[in-house]
Amino acid sequence: MSTTSESLPKVALNEPWEPAFPPAPVSVRAPGIGRRTGAFVWRLLTPAVAIAAFLALWEIAPRTGLVDEVFLPPFTTVIGAFADLVGSGGLADHLAASLSRALVGFSVAVVVAVPLGVAIGWYKPVADLLNPILEVFRNTAALALLPVFVLILGIGETSKIALVIYACTFPILLNTISGVRTVDPLLIKSARSLGLPSYRLFQKVVLPAAVPTIFTGIRMAAASSILVLIAAEMVGAKAGLGYLVTASQLNFRIPDMYAGIIAISLVGLVFNGILVSVERRLSRWRADR
Repeated sequence: MSTTSESLPKVALNEPWEPAFPPAPVSVRAPGIGRRTGAFVWRLLTPAVAIAAFLALWEIAPRTGLVDEVFLPPFTTVIGAFADLVGSGGLADHLAASLSRALVGFSVAVVVAVPLGVAIGWYKPVADLLNPILEVFRNTAALALLPVFVLILGIGETSKIALVIYACTFPILLNTISGVRTVDPLLIKSARSLGLPSYRLFQKVVLPAAVPTIFTGIRMAAASSILVLIAAEMVGAKAGLGYLVTASQLNFRIPDMYAGIIAISLVGLVFNGILVSVERRLSRWRADR
């Protein structure tokens, strides 16, 4: 059926058009909040579930006879021994001894390796001079040199700190060299075209771009400092977490031995968490941060 123009409503051209029915109210919600919250909760729950499952297996396996309870006590027994060590102050003494050695050696390695890595990565004559000797020593395991350090520096604190310095230097050094050499050449050319002097080029372009790679080496060195130090303390020491583990094993205090191992793991986690936080503060320019 055709509709004539007479049946259509007449609307003045200068009057605004209004709909016959008002639109339904639209709820305003920040986009992605629910998705981000769910992702955050999932990131928290996933490791928590894995850790809880591992601890439950540790608790159940000795009590059900899957493993010998003498050699692997239940988790609650180990936690009791851990609490006893904390209460008696013994764990604090061993922890202080290990941390002092690890932090001194690690700090010296950072102070030495980062500037040296920048020099090797940026200046070709320095790289040509030092690369041969670096290739020799970086393939030599730190623990293989423990007898050498003990013979030259004695069995005291100096040999342990020197071993930590040696173990930490190469991860930091090699990653610093890689970070400096892999800076985007366009960034360097752009900075030079703007007339930046060399020291400002390092400060504003090279070092910020190399920070993520440098911190990868620093985190690897932090783990190496703890592992190498624990091994050194097991060989010859009168205090430290490595000594605690070895002495507990020899005296057949198995729960104390596992408590020392847990303490070593916690130290590593805290150390790594601190370094990750520092890296994020220094890498705030990155888009993914």
